[in-house]
Amino acid sequence: MASTADFRNGLVLNYNNELHVITEFQHVKPGKGPAFVRTKMRNIKTGRVIDNTFNAGVKIETARVENRPHQFLFKDDYGFNFMDNSTFEQVVIPEAMLPFADLMKEGQEVTILVHAETEQALTAELPTTVDLLVTYTEPGLRGDTANNTLKPATVETGARIQVPLFVEQDTKIRVDTRTYAYVERVK
Repeated sequence: MASTADFRNGLVLNYNNELHVITEFQHVKPGKGPAFVRTKMRNIKTGRVIDNTFNAGVKIETARVENRPHQFLFKDDYGFNFMDNSTFEQVVIPEAMLPFADLMKEGQEVTILVHAETEQALTAELPTTVDLLVTYTEPGLRGDTANNTLKPATVETGARIQVPLFVEQDTKIRVDTRTYAYVERVK
């Protein structure tokens, strides 16, 4: 058991008999009335984000989870297959539980969130940035630099990313996995 004072981003709660992870929270102390905590929580199974308000000091049930390093192997009809780097056991996670599935390439290192009591894999997280090769993009128009103009590009995993005009085909770029945003070119 924990209280609202223990809230932090990434904390996993057992809320309404389902596991939710806190993505944002804000402690509010109004001038009149008791303090409360506004939260945005993502359901781990469905991926749906809900807003909820907790009164300050309320006891909540947390779930014990562990982050374990895994390597992405391949995708098949059952989902995405990962291998534990220490035990070499394979884990399958359905595509619905991976919001960034189109940014993963074979051999990619990921962190899998595992429920400690049931040993069930809940979700996987990529590093904050990944390096990908641009496989297709239209050539940029020369002189169109009045403002920060972007164009669509397809990367080696099939994801479509908005990139600046100077990025060409066969260029390696760094992509932010949280926002699908172009970060920089990789040398």
